[in-house]
Amino acid sequence: MSGRISIHDIAKAADVSRSTVSRVVNHDVNVSPETRARVLEVIERLQYTPNHAARALVKQRSQVIGVVMPGTANVFFGDNSYFPMLLQGIVEAGNHHDQNLLLCLGNVGEPREHFSQRILRNRIGDGYIIASIENDDPLIDHLVQSAPNFVMVERPQRYADVISSVTVDNVHAGQVATEHLISLGYKRIAHISGQLSIADGQDRLEGYRRALAVANIPYDPDLVYVSQFTYEAGVEAMRALLHHQPDAVFAACDASARGAIAAVQQAGLRVPEDIGIVGFDDLDVATKTTPHLTTIQQPVQQKGAAAVELLLDLISGKKVSPQQIVLPSKLVIRESCGAKIRKAISAKEVQSPSVFT
Repeated sequence: MSGRISIHDIAKAADVSRSTVSRVVNHDVNVSPETRARVLEVIERLQYTPNHAARALVKQRSQVIGVVMPGTANVFFGDNSYFPMLLQGIVEAGNHHDQNLLLCLGNVGEPREHFSQRILRNRIGDGYIIASIENDDPLIDHLVQSAPNFVMVERPQRYADVISSVTVDNVHAGQVATEHLISLGYKRIAHISGQLSIADGQDRLEGYRRALAVANIPYDPDLVYVSQFTYEAGVEAMRALLHHQPDAVFAACDASARGAIAAVQQAGLRVPEDIGIVGFDDLDVATKTTPHLTTIQQPVQQKGAAAVELLLDLISGKKVSPQQIVLPSKLVIRESCGAKIRKAISAKEVQSPSVFT
């Protein structure tokens, strides 16, 4: 048989209707096992490849998910493995559902309005997964107004009544991290935050403040350094905080915690003997630091996979927005907090509801 194999050719060779071939290709359960086996044998023998463009026209779906990360490529491919791990979870879940992914990253110096218009103008994809977006980013306004299906991989700070999301309870997790340091007897606990324009940064700072309040430790703004989720920012923040003589630090991510450890050691001090440090994420770098990093473990890859599953449910109509999924996290105790030399407490789960609807 010459030329491109069509669904008509498959139907003729298998002695079935074209609609039956279509049902087999699209994994419809309403086909007998014998018929399905016969059609699949013909498909394999003739090396038939479905025309995805034609299928998209019929189904009015592209089988494409847009993954939007307003952060620039240098941040994405830098020393913070959070984004590659998140993307790995998205890719694996997308492949499982035969979805193609379109990665959309911002450019250095690109105005946010220009970035959002670039996303909306191309309009390639059945829906979007949005990660690490700032609270006042115009893209959120445009997406809500134009009503495509999308899922945020953090708590929506605006439009919470219409936006679906996947996250962890960052407030409670930040409180647990700080309470752990308090339980070890630290008194001057500093915090290196992430961007406060991003929900994760806000919520982890709030958790820190709540833990201090519960322990009746006065909040000292000199011990809080508003920073970013990067190694370099952690170094800069720790160097500034050393002037205020903290005895412990809760950093809002593992990358900045690594930077803090480096700055402490460069100053001729020791972790944890002089300053205890706790991070957040439990990325692969957590066990590559010296000492190994005590941190809040969040399921980064699972967040990505859950966002895909939720988005596909919204696209298919199985679920209606808003759906807020809150995944569990836990404290992982290693050497950097000084637990071994300060009578370690046992690790405890961060209790949070699994799903809010």
